Amino acid sequence: MTQATPNASAIELDGKDLPAYCPNPAMPAWSSHPRVFLEFSHGEAKCPYCGTVYRLKPGAVIHGH
Repeated sequence: MTQATPNASAIELDGKDLPAYCPNPAMPAWSSHPRVFLEFSHGEAKCPYCGTVYRLKPGAVIHGH
């Protein structure tokens, strides 16, 4: 997982980082909100609480259940 600064670029995830949730483990405790699992649409998801954008890396392999 690559950490992005707020309002900068998206946090890029690989297939091994899924299922993804926000806040992610790299975020500071002061910025916490309830954990939400992210639904990706066209390789991108946005947290409904803080607006952090998550994007799948190009070529990321998503493993099914």
